[in-house]
Amino acid sequence: MRTVNVGLVQMTCTADKQENTAKAVREIRKAAAAGARIVCLQELFGSLYFCDVEDYDNFGLAEPIPGPTTDLLSGVAAELGVVIIASLFEKRTQGIYHNTTAVLDADGSYLGKYRKMHIPDDPAFYEKFYFTPGDMGYKVFNTKYGKLGVLICWDQWYPEASRITALMGAEIMFYPTAIGWATSQDEETNADQYNSWQIIQRSHAVANGIPVVSVNRVGYEQDGQMKFWGGSFVANGQGKLLYLASHDKEETEVVTVDLDQADAFRIHWPFLRDRRIDSYQPITKRFIDED
Repeated sequence: MRTVNVGLVQMTCTADKQENTAKAVREIRKAAAAGARIVCLQELFGSLYFCDVEDYDNFGLAEPIPGPTTDLLSGVAAELGVVIIASLFEKRTQGIYHNTTAVLDADGSYLGKYRKMHIPDDPAFYEKFYFTPGDMGYKVFNTKYGKLGVLICWDQWYPEASRITALMGAEIMFYPTAIGWATSQDEETNADQYNSWQIIQRSHAVANGIPVVSVNRVGYEQDGQMKFWGGSFVANGQGKLLYLASHDKEETEVVTVDLDQADAFRIHWPFLRDRRIDSYQPITKRFIDED
């Protein structure tokens, strides 16, 4: 049985990038001390979720990848012998910016990055103002502790993204995330939204027979108008919850995940075997109109 201890860091953020980064490093150390071998941080952990407004000054938060933060985390990864999954605001060149996650292996080596493919544009989530859609395709990273698939937040609503990543050999799927409730909403709407978010990701675990790890931020931002709902979780390849975080607390947790269960799940629920790949061409259409 191949198992790996996965660390999730669910935390609040401030307007101070150095403070947020230092907190993330402290929590990585805490997770490693508790036995974590892979540690995933939340989406854009270095700052407040700045996409609530369209403000040109926020482009100053971006940095190259590799760059200062990946250099720092590379040293931490090598020191602790852990894989780090770090979501950052990438400045690719003048005028081209991405929402990007970098992966550092347990020896500190930079394995590469994944650029968010699906970019939302909703009230308080104006990401299209900042981020160019990813153009590197879907990615799998072959780390010391397994093959990791990484997708980012809005990607989590798309079964096509998780399926392709699983077909590329991912043994475990990670979703760094920043999603919350408007504080003006009623509790029933809040519950419905959170349940939908969790269900869709657990369904990716079931459909592909592999574990899913979703790491969300927590706390009030946007002058108290947005409560990021936390609720980070780990589900196994049958969608069973192995860990569920609170909606209102910072939490760093280490969860043991069995990577070998995928074989049994896929044998008994042979979704990959029974895929009718000859019939899926219409999936590339925006909508299937009647002739």
